Amino acid sequence: MSIASEAIWAALPSTTRGQPTPLSSDSKGERIAYASGKSIFTRSIPSPNTSTAYTLHTAPTTVARFSPSGFWIASADASGQVRVWSTSSDGTTKGEYAILAGRINDLAWDADNQRIIAVGSGRERMGHAFSWDTGNSVGEVAGHSGPINAVSIRQQRPLRAATGSDDASTVFYHGAPFKFQTSMRGQHERFVLGTAFSPDGTHLVTVGADRKIWLYDGKTGEPAKQIGEGVHGGSIFAVSWAPDSRRFATSSADGTVRVWDADAGTNTHTWRLAPQGDKIPISEQQVGLTWPGGRNDGLVISIDLDGRLNYLYPDSDSPARVVDGHQKSITAALVHDGKVWTGSYAGAVRVWDAEGVARRVEGTGHSNYVSGFAGVDGGVVSVGWDDTLRRIEGGKFVGEGVKIGAQPKGVAAAGGRVYVLTAQTIVIVQGDKVEGKVDVPGDGTAISVHEDILAVGSADKKVRIYSLASGKPVLTEAAPRSATGAISALAFSPQGGYLAAGVANGKILVYRTADWSVATDRWGAHTGRVTALAWEGEERCVSGALDTNVFVWSVKEPAKRVKAGQAHKEGVNGVGWLDSGRVVSAGGDAAVRVWGVGK
Repeated sequence: MSIASEAIWAALPSTTRGQPTPLSSDSKGERIAYASGKSIFTRSIPSPNTSTAYTLHTAPTTVARFSPSGFWIASADASGQVRVWSTSSDGTTKGEYAILAGRINDLAWDADNQRIIAVGSGRERMGHAFSWDTGNSVGEVAGHSGPINAVSIRQQRPLRAATGSDDASTVFYHGAPFKFQTSMRGQHERFVLGTAFSPDGTHLVTVGADRKIWLYDGKTGEPAKQIGEGVHGGSIFAVSWAPDSRRFATSSADGTVRVWDADAGTNTHTWRLAPQGDKIPISEQQVGLTWPGGRNDGLVISIDLDGRLNYLYPDSDSPARVVDGHQKSITAALVHDGKVWTGSYAGAVRVWDAEGVARRVEGTGHSNYVSGFAGVDGGVVSVGWDDTLRRIEGGKFVGEGVKIGAQPKGVAAAGGRVYVLTAQTIVIVQGDKVEGKVDVPGDGTAISVHEDILAVGSADKKVRIYSLASGKPVLTEAAPRSATGAISALAFSPQGGYLAAGVANGKILVYRTADWSVATDRWGAHTGRVTALAWEGEERCVSGALDTNVFVWSVKEPAKRVKAGQAHKEGVNGVGWLDSGRVVSAGGDAAVRVWGVGK
């Protein structure tokens, strides 16, 4: 057997209410880069389901910026680390530098691809200018009394840089080396959230929480004029220039993205991405954007607070495409009817087609952690830590949900009934009602079903077998061998010949259901809790665990396995088979990955 990565269905950008979310595009207008969790994702603009992930940060990432050449990315995190790495397939890291003793909010490259300025909220300094390949200082960032939110470097000589801060000021620097030139106060009354030099270096623009837009001379830093007063109805989080240096776009908490003519000072186009009224949905706030240019000139991409990427063209008032997915850790996954169903720590549920296009499941869903899915006639059911089972039909939540009365550990379905496992009971649900409950000894942890056989794993290391011949689970005398740790995952093979049991210590036992003897106990390569199992036929099984790895095993050759190492940062929480040659996995990085598996 063999295994190889085929695709990454990337996570959405991480967003924080009240803060801008940086979004970067390369000089050719082909890719975007952004921070998500502890990873940095790059995505193709024309094909957003084509992406890569950089996973070497150890703290939550905050910003990623392409170099002007497009060959390198500088990315930063909440611990003050900056990493510079190659955009090629190998993702080679050029350097790692400790820049601030605190969160880095933004980065900027100079036109020579040689110098970087990082800004944020450090204890000793709020920003620093350094060489991209050595980390040596190439100036200082001074003049602010509060955290710095944004930085931009003029791409022409003489070099100039500008920063915007919580102290409501914009500071102008000459370089290189970069040094303080002047502090501009009075233009903004509240936080300065975005700064950007025009591509030709003629203008500098700043935007802020006071809803103001200011233009400055790009060479001298002299304030020129304020435009658009009173147009945006909320904080302006981001600004990005068009390649022609005559127009720029802004995104705001008022749910709009607007295009401005810099010379005339007029708003030339507006996309209203939120219902307009007295109260705009928080999730529709537009907190970041980029104007890629290059092969995608005319396109503006914005980010809303839910992390969705909106593709905006000037010939339309609505997005041409909305790229959806997850922002938070994926905690459960199921492959059913050719689609991938995923649920997150935040309660979000998405359904993905075979090409990696995600669509949110509309309706009243879960309010927090989704702990499991099961396929049923006509759709899917999900359970979450809101202690509720919900039914999904036609891609929408239907009904009011069924209250389980306790935190669900897992869910299985057979014969028109749904069985929800809690720590103490099996809850039997038929339709939209609880039909009954059966006590579970040993603190239930995992559940799986095949026709009229129900298996329940427990923290006491045992797998208990129940008969469903009467519809109600009846404990049988079958006694599969106990594991060496708490049972953490269970899965019957499609024809019911085997039951795989994952263990909290990383081991996997496979039982023959004919007599409950052990078919193999040699699947022991995981070093963390096994979280998910799925079979392809009666021979191969895929497993995922908190050790970040995915393994594919064979019953016929138990000593052989193939490994997808470091499949998901923060652990694997779901696995499944798209077909006989492709495995999907999902995990703590909020992404879904597709793996090609050879015989």
